[in-house]
Amino acid sequence: METRESTALDVERIREDFPILEREFGGEQLVYLDNAATTQTPDAVIDALADYYRETNANVHRGLHHLSQEASVAYEDAHDRLAEFVGASGGREEMVFTKNTTESENLVAYAWGLNELGPGDEIVTTQMEHHSSLVTWQQIGKRTGAEVKYVRIDDEGHLDMDHARELITDDTAMVSVVHVSNTLGTINPVANLADLAHDHDALIFVDGAQAVPNRPVDVEAIDADFYAFSGHKMAGPTGIGGLYGKRHLLAEMEPFLYGGEMIRSVDFEGATWNDLPWKYEAGTPPIAEGIGLAAAVDYLEDLGMDRIRRHEDALAQYALGRLGDLDGVRTFGPPAGEERGGLVAFHVEDVHAHDLAEVLNDHAVAVRAGHHCTQPLHDLLGVAATTRASFYVYNTTDEIDRLVAAIDDARALFA
Repeated sequence: METRESTALDVERIREDFPILEREFGGEQLVYLDNAATTQTPDAVIDALADYYRETNANVHRGLHHLSQEASVAYEDAHDRLAEFVGASGGREEMVFTKNTTESENLVAYAWGLNELGPGDEIVTTQMEHHSSLVTWQQIGKRTGAEVKYVRIDDEGHLDMDHARELITDDTAMVSVVHVSNTLGTINPVANLADLAHDHDALIFVDGAQAVPNRPVDVEAIDADFYAFSGHKMAGPTGIGGLYGKRHLLAEMEPFLYGGEMIRSVDFEGATWNDLPWKYEAGTPPIAEGIGLAAAVDYLEDLGMDRIRRHEDALAQYALGRLGDLDGVRTFGPPAGEERGGLVAFHVEDVHAHDLAEVLNDHAVAVRAGHHCTQPLHDLLGVAATTRASFYVYNTTDEIDRLVAAIDDARALFA
């Protein structure tokens, strides 16, 4: 018997959950293909946010009145929901709410890196990293004397695992790697990299911003020490993200921010820290956003993460095929036929990415143009900027056809 999980997504029904997709610009209906930057938000999440503000709005962990108690329970339960979603059996104690993946990376870099790294230590990352990882570890390296090294990529955008085995040694203290590249679409072998790191007593931080929204993730199966993601890339609110950390590591680390909520006791001589995860959530936290993110998880799981993955894979393969039929268009990352994330970055000969994006916008096709916070990677690719089309649960092959037709118009314009 065919189960809901094994069937294809009912995209037309799903689109009804996202009223913004009905918007028109210049008489043309919006085609939203900028999902790697931010996905759209379904009514179920918007309703969860509105319900919180209408019925439960109060600060958490600070009041004995009914509203505060209700808000506290909902906010705490949201941590448990997100932990369950990514396979963290430790529940809320292993799930810190942050603003986004960038803040999660900085939390670990400052709370762990500044205290644990020094001259002679090495941080191993990759040539395809987002600036949130690359720049952060560069700065921590400068402050601590630790050296940052980069695993090479090959011509098809895969990590050179032989090079990784050369770089990850007993001097390595941290391996930081993106799970799915936001430019190449490459799905990295993060579990293998975790094994390599742990063989040399190093830790591994995984940037899951482009993985958690669209495929099943199990942080314990990966054996990640830290794993980060952003709500606004997974049908959730902006201003909320998650950091999974193994409990013993989070317990040993010093806080990243100081102030209210994250303390247990304070006197004029010092302070002691609150329990996990509140130790890392100083001040009034993103209460509504956390509750909204839990609603987004409910929405995605109802669709089925395996089905979301298959849908994105199919759209990426279709886009690679359509773009590959165009003369003068170069795509980046693993070739058609290989599993990759649901995005395609490409360059159109003699048309700058920003000019192309402007023309596409005139056709109501929303894409991203630039270096996508991977400027060193673009330098390696030999292009200043690319255009990126990225897909989600509500996108269709017809929308990719509209993208290709608009590209043809742009090429004619700049010929």
